[in-house]
Amino acid sequence: MRRWQAWALATAVLGCAVTPAAATSSPAPAAPPPCSEEPRENSVTEFTSHDEMLVELDRIERISDGRVSVREVGRSHRGREIMSARVGTGPKVVLITAEIHGNEKTGPDAAMDVLEFLGTSESAKARQIRSELTVVAMPKINPDAGELDRRGNDLTWEQVQQEFPQLRGAPEPWNYYTGSRQGDDYSQRPGFDINRDYHPDLDYRPQRADFPGASDRPGWYLSPETRTVRDVYRALRAEFGTVDTYVDLHHQGACYTVPGTDRFVTLSLSGKFVADPSTPEGAAFAEFADTYRPEYSKQLNVAAYNALQSAANRNPDFGNITLYPQDVNLPGTGLGSFQLNGSGAVLFEVRGQTQTLGEQHREMLTRAVYIGLDGILSSVASGQVNHLDPARYDQIPPTQRGDQVLRTATDIE
Repeated sequence: MRRWQAWALATAVLGCAVTPAAATSSPAPAAPPPCSEEPRENSVTEFTSHDEMLVELDRIERISDGRVSVREVGRSHRGREIMSARVGTGPKVVLITAEIHGNEKTGPDAAMDVLEFLGTSESAKARQIRSELTVVAMPKINPDAGELDRRGNDLTWEQVQQEFPQLRGAPEPWNYYTGSRQGDDYSQRPGFDINRDYHPDLDYRPQRADFPGASDRPGWYLSPETRTVRDVYRALRAEFGTVDTYVDLHHQGACYTVPGTDRFVTLSLSGKFVADPSTPEGAAFAEFADTYRPEYSKQLNVAAYNALQSAANRNPDFGNITLYPQDVNLPGTGLGSFQLNGSGAVLFEVRGQTQTLGEQHREMLTRAVYIGLDGILSSVASGQVNHLDPARYDQIPPTQRGDQVLRTATDIE
């Protein structure tokens, strides 16, 4: 049994939050317990390293009796393997990616837990998912950043220009880090926020006129990591016609609360990443109006939300789920780009990053991601997702951010 599969710990209550009973006993919500976003050095040894992931994927493949197929699909700039694992033979494909930011580490473990369950379980649920879905998981899509325990990858603008000579003399991209970010100094080892490096045109090649870009404009596929994810997505579209569902696993600030309570948010969900291409606000992407499915994205998010609310009967922290801010337009994210290409899309934003929480609540937070993923897979496989009311999505409580506001570049998440 893997060390993060001690499910008994899933009932542990979030250490610095009060219980719902305590929260409702007061006429007005108290101030939340002390919490800080100040970056600091924290241990991350209990999270899965890149080398440990390779060993773990090999183990899952071996014990799955051929159900899970693992292969290398690319390499990071520093030569680390980018892996993909596939399970199921169904006509609908679900793509799950994790750790695009190297300091956001619960996603890989939750994704591998899902792979192990689907590869080894003989339960009716596992059999149904395997027969109805093809699940493809990429647990660590930015392994260089993961090993450095930081947000950005390990790649310089000069190295990009060497690969794309047409970009020589172009201004540095807006998402290129050379200073301090989240407590990390990029001055000696610059890198990119590769979560802004996607483009809805899956065949796009970088053009000098598109730089430096901005948060509300597409990226460029400058990094080998994002090109690898794009290539996997493109190959799945060629095989299946469409990628039914895309889920990307992230982390956010540590100190957000559920509105009207003093309870810290366990994770936030979202299915909105770009302006609707059928509206004037989204006119720049009007060519994608026929493939954009915002209502389906909402239904997928409701499936994850419902699963977590049901699990709150076992642990109240699983019920502390909110809606990620909706006033965003980020076509340079994988979620935005793939949603425009026809995929229902779900964002998980888990509480805290390694520089704030470190390994605190690791078991519970990883389990929360697993529960949300399980809710999506089960609902899509059974067809129940199509009967969920998308209006329920808009009833998910918003995230109370206190003094913090969502920046244009969303440089916290």
